[in-house]
Amino acid sequence: MILRDRLVFTPHDIDLGRSPLAGRIDAETYVLGAFNPGLARLANGNLLLMVRVAEALRTPVRDGHVHAIRWAADGYHLDAWPIDAVDMSDPRSFRVQGQVWPVCGLTSLSWLLPVELTADGDAVVAVHYDRAIVPVASYQCYGIEDARIAQVGDRYWMTACAVSPERQCTILYSSADALDWQLEGIVLDHQNKDMLIFQGLVGDRYWAQTRPLGDAYFTYPPDRPWRAGPSINLASSPDALHWKPHEQPGIRPAVALPAAVRIGGGAPPILTDGGWLSLWHGVEPNGGVGVYHTFWSLLDRHEPWRTLDTGGSPLITPAPALTDPIKNLMYLDNIVFTTGIVDAGDAWLVASGEADLACRLTLIDKKRLG
Repeated sequence: MILRDRLVFTPHDIDLGRSPLAGRIDAETYVLGAFNPGLARLANGNLLLMVRVAEALRTPVRDGHVHAIRWAADGYHLDAWPIDAVDMSDPRSFRVQGQVWPVCGLTSLSWLLPVELTADGDAVVAVHYDRAIVPVASYQCYGIEDARIAQVGDRYWMTACAVSPERQCTILYSSADALDWQLEGIVLDHQNKDMLIFQGLVGDRYWAQTRPLGDAYFTYPPDRPWRAGPSINLASSPDALHWKPHEQPGIRPAVALPAAVRIGGGAPPILTDGGWLSLWHGVEPNGGVGVYHTFWSLLDRHEPWRTLDTGGSPLITPAPALTDPIKNLMYLDNIVFTTGIVDAGDAWLVASGEADLACRLTLIDKKRLG
């Protein structure tokens, strides 16, 4: 049962005068989205949202060219491509024509903003612009996306996706307090948008869910309950830095769940009395980007590759009523993308991105799960 559901941070809450890009590029920008927040409980009891801020060019097309923001060691740059050489059917990005592979560019650059909330998430305490996480290496030159935070013992681990022409990879940060972060570097070198570290050890090892992507998949036999496509796999590590894929599969797309034809990780798994609670997203085809829902599964506490139970219907669904006050900012709908979970006593507090636009907090009765 959902006990409370609301937006807690939106593009209106961003002060672009304090953005890391402010005064560093010769173009006007705006906040395309403040969404997909990592979530942690600070030592003082307050909540920490690590918000993805997608800062976009107000006028990406000018002088017959489309432009993209790129970080480099000597500062931020605007790169230009002739408009007749690209496909701009999606205003957030463009595809360079005449390439052997699909080659894309972005008209925005994402960075991470720590936002501190009260313990119940009802109010913003501070927006820590001085602790914003921005590109500092060539493999992050087109931005940093979709943080996920796991607390393991007294240390916090945060994964995120780094975007560049070199690779789309998973990067790792660590922190003693979830406010000051140290970049540990690349931990997964293949395209993987959803690496989630378990919020606790399994035996003496760190575990993580991963979701590698590819161009083609092999079919299951016709009588199997699974659907071919991206799956949520598993990996383990002795130190959270060096990861070995686990041989047995994790959560796979099921034929019986038509609302989850394509799946991926959501919140870092958290331990309950019944096992590891995993919240993940499932995408229902609709002719566009699809409808994104949040589903849940319960994994064995000692053998997390064993799924003990999975909900047969979505736990969290897109909520148009929440975004109605900011509907003039919307460019997508039908998306809820869960990215964090913390203990809230008799309930779980779940953080999501709503419509790739704003941060949503949902309070869910523990009796509903686990």
